[in-house]
Amino acid sequence: MTTDQAHGRECHGRWLTALHRRTNQPGYPEKWFDEQCGGCRFWVPLTGELGWDWGACTNGNSAFDGRVRFEHDGCEAFAVREDGSFG
Repeated sequence: MTTDQAHGRECHGRWLTALHRRTNQPGYPEKWFDEQCGGCRFWVPLTGELGWDWGACTNGNSAFDGRVRFEHDGCEAFAVREDGSFG
């Protein structure tokens, strides 16, 4: 494993502790699966390996504006992408 890969895995582990919504949490509403960060029009993926799972929120109406978010996280300010893409 390269130093970059090790650093990416370390970041992934640390950042997961700050999730707002967890898909395995009890009572996770079905509709939230369609409202995850990776499908939001305001989510901008990072570059490199971290970009497969992580991106920055650019929604001024979100509590997470300007912060790195996991693609499967979400918030109340979700806005669907016009092309319906994810990630």
